[in-house]
This record gives sequence, structure tokens and C-alpha cells, in this order.
Amino acid sequence: MIPNYERLATGRTKSIFYEDMNESRDELSQKIKGSRIGAAGSIGASVVKQVLHFEPGSLALFDLSENNLVEVVRELRSSPEIKLPDCFSALAIGLGSKEFFHYFKTNQSFDYVLNLAAMKHVRSEKDIYSLSRLIDTNIRFVYEFLRDLPYDLKGFFSVSSDKAANPGNLMGASKNAMEQACFAFSSRHHCTSARFANVAFSDGSLPYSFIKRWEKNQCLAAPSDVKRYFISHEEAGQLCVLATFLGKQGNVFIPRLEEGLNERTFSEIARGFLKLKGYSVSALDSEDAAKEAMINIVDKKEWPCFFVNSDTSGEKMFEEFVGNEEKACSAKLHKVEIINRRLGSSEIAGLERFLEKTSQIFENSMNKEDVVALFRELVPSLSHIERGKNLDQKM
Repeated sequence: MIPNYERLATGRTKSIFYEDMNESRDELSQKIKGSRIGAAGSIGASVVKQVLHFEPGSLALFDLSENNLVEVVRELRSSPEIKLPDCFSALAIGLGSKEFFHYFKTNQSFDYVLNLAAMKHVRSEKDIYSLSRLIDTNIRFVYEFLRDLPYDLKGFFSVSSDKAANPGNLMGASKNAMEQACFAFSSRHHCTSARFANVAFSDGSLPYSFIKRWEKNQCLAAPSDVKRYFISHEEAGQLCVLATFLGKQGNVFIPRLEEGLNERTFSEIARGFLKLKGYSVSALDSEDAAKEAMINIVDKKEWPCFFVNSDTSGEKMFEEFVGNEEKACSAKLHKVEIINRRLGSSEIAGLERFLEKTSQIFENSMNKEDVVALFRELVPSLSHIERGKNLDQKM
């Protein structure tokens, strides 16, 4: 069952992939049971829970955040329905580090690797320093890992984003390029991906901030005009598992969500969240007014909120999973469609040029405009509008 908070965003009480997971159980078991699996990234817990139902032979978890990794291990160890394999390890190291690559080089025992690490916020494009790390995390580290790994994998999965389709920001363009980095090595590794919708109440997301601001007795803030698709943590884990173990080379899995039926605005979710807490919304017309109203909230059942139209760089008013030059094909699964991505030699060469030029960002005194120009060459569908304002300048 989808938890109460996540239902506010998804509008569902049961996973949309329930039927697909159930009907694919035998095939998934055949692929996963006894396999050696490595997973890295912030949504790893949701994916690992799904994988562990099929009894892998060994499992290794990687996350740069030592605290998050500890919590994942505690959760897995404490869940009565989950049994960890005898060969289990958790390492606080991340994709792209010398420790990470050395581990995989000296432990040549993995069948499947799932990369769930990403810089996922639009605010990551606000300056050249954040942009440099965005390129490394979302593109370069994936490319170099697959290029330099001394053995072939049965499957490599790297999570993408719905923002990779007709990207309106550099984060989305970087995820589109990440897909290219995966499929550049199709002759060696079986690579798949999946374009997520927003994961409801995931760490760092705007709905997650509603929980944190409630706990801190702060007003809520959200755009009123931006619509987003949402999936639950359980659905995110299931989509990754379906793509990793059932996808064919070059497949990008996308959830079959219906336009006009499955989207939510952030202000709608905020209203639903407050209703669960027993409050109605008191809509104020400025950040200062909303903050001031919190002082006198003690005996009221109205929670101050500031809802406003979006005016920051890189925000799309709607979301889509399929780019203008792409075509989604039906799959044998009920709630999944597939985009087939194939890279020609010229596209691979373009990716390599991009990585070479951006490797010298600081040495070449590149600015944000230079990087945007390089992204436009690599991802022609990028439609980036610089508004001179980023999310860090808003409540």
C-alpha cells in the first residue's frame, strides 16, 4: 500500500506496477535469484527492497552519504519480510571515486550494477561550480565507469528523469546525456534506463519540505502553476527492477501515466498535506506576510502558505516522458512504455567531445553560458531560458 503522504501526490493507494510485478515474478526470479548485485544511490533502499524479494546471491550497497547508508542497512536488517544474503556489504563510497572503481576492479564478481545516484535538482545549474559537479555525477562518472570496467556486466542500469525529454534545464539535459553515456557501450554491457516521474516526498523534494517545515513550525511555499507527475517510492523501486532485469539493450522504461489525470500541482499537494494535519490553507500574498502570520498561528486552524507562479530558470510548466524526436512503444507490461535509444558513431563522438571540453571548465575559465552552448550541441532538444533567478532565491 502507498503511504498516506505519497497518496496525496500520486492519487493512488496501490502501485501502478503491481500487476506487472506479479505477472513477471517468474522471469524476475530467474534473472535475480543467486545473482551478484551492486547498487548505489539515494533511492537505493526502495530498489533493494524489491530486489531482495527474489533472493540475490550477494548484494553490495554504495552511498557517499554515510548517514543515509546506515539508515538503509538498519531498515533492511529490521524488516521482517526482508532477508539479506549472507554475502552483503555496505560501503560509504560513491561512483566516480578512486575507491569505487578500485573496488569493482578488484571484485570482479558482479552480474548487475544499478546506478541510482544523481544530482536531480534544477537549482544545480545555478553556478559554474554546481554545474561542474552536475556533469561529473550525471554523465562523466557513468561514462568512465563503463569504459574502464575490466569485465562485462549482464546488466547496467542508470536512472534517468522525465526532465530528459525536451529538457528545459541543464539538469534534464544532463540526464539525457547520461542515457547517451550508458548506451555508448552497448557492445560490451547490457544497458537500460528509466525516466522517473517525481518520487513523492523523496528527500530534498518540495513535498518533503512540507514535512520539514511543518516540524519546524514554518509556513509552506509552493508554485501554483507547475504540474508534475508523481510516483511512490515503491513504484520507483519497481520501475528500476523491471527496467534492469526485463529491459532489452538500449531500452528506456517510462511509466504509462495519463496526461490530465495523473498530474498534480505542488500547491494541491500542500493543501492535501495540511488537511491531513487538520488545517486549512491561509494563502498570503508575499513571503514576508506568510512568515509574519506564523507568529499568531497558535490558536488557529489555518496554516499560512505562500503560493505563487514560477519565475525561476529551468522550470517547465508541465512534464513529459517522450521527446519530440522520440517514439514510445508499447511493452508486454501493462503500465510501462519503452523508448529505444541507439547511438551512432557521430553521437558517441559528440559525447566524447563534450566530456573532453567540460573536463577543463576551470582551467579554461568557462562560464555558465559556455556550458549551456556545449549542452545545446550535445542535446539539441534543450530549450533553456535564463531568467536570472534560481530556487535558492525563493522561500
